Amino acid sequence: MVKYFSKNVSLENRALQIWQILIGFAFERKITTYLEVADILGYKGSGTLDRQLGHILHYCSQNGLAPLTVLVVNSETGLPGPGFVTVGDLHREREKVFNTDWFDIIPPTPEEFALAWENRQL
Repeated sequence: MVKYFSKNVSLENRALQIWQILIGFAFERKITTYLEVADILGYKGSGTLDRQLGHILHYCSQNGLAPLTVLVVNSETGLPGPGFVTVGDLHREREKVFNTDWFDIIPPTPEEFALAWENRQL
């Protein structure tokens, strides 16, 4: 049976959906904005992505992956939101993301995203 993200709107499912979007952008060596991601998801605004992106950020951090979320920036500042700035040089972190073979990585499950969120360092 076909399942749709729009009918399964848990934070973890949306994180998986965003993961797929971002690895496509990484392959193309592109950054995107919060608004563009929100539009792809069918959201009415970009202020609703912090927890979904947080699931991805913590999963990457806990699994030794480049911080995929650095590809998403504020359209005015060109920078990730304050909660998504990683330690170190932003450009170096983006290059790590661009140079990772994301399509060789089996995407995390919604359950793995949930666990990463539960185990996040506050």
